[in-house]
Amino acid sequence: QVQLAESGGGLVQPGGSLRLSCAASGRTDSIYYMGWFRQAPGKEREFVARIHWSGGSTYYVDSVKGRFTISRDIAENTVFLQMNSLKPEDTAVYYCHADPGGYWGQGTQVTVSS
Repeated sequence: QVQLAESGGGLVQPGGSLRLSCAASGRTDSIYYMGWFRQAPGKEREFVARIHWSGGSTYYVDSVKGRFTISRDIAENTVFLQMNSLKPEDTAVYYCHADPGGYWGQGTQVTVSS
């Protein structure tokens, strides 16, 4: 089992930045990928970004390329999502995810509004 705990959400103005963190605990040696998804009100959960845990390769959805950066600290079993140039359409609950096993965190709210 892997447990995931997100932090770092909040309210930010358009054009601002936020940094999300997700700390993994439990069977962290089993993690192959970690990533972020988001779910806006009335919409399905969508993929945002992922990182290969050991190799560090990254992949992003087109809508966040050039604005968001995913990274990880292997020693701390933590993955980060640096979000810059935020837009109102980035407003959502952001969920941390780990594979294999399909583990999810509890989610953290990000609201982009003036």
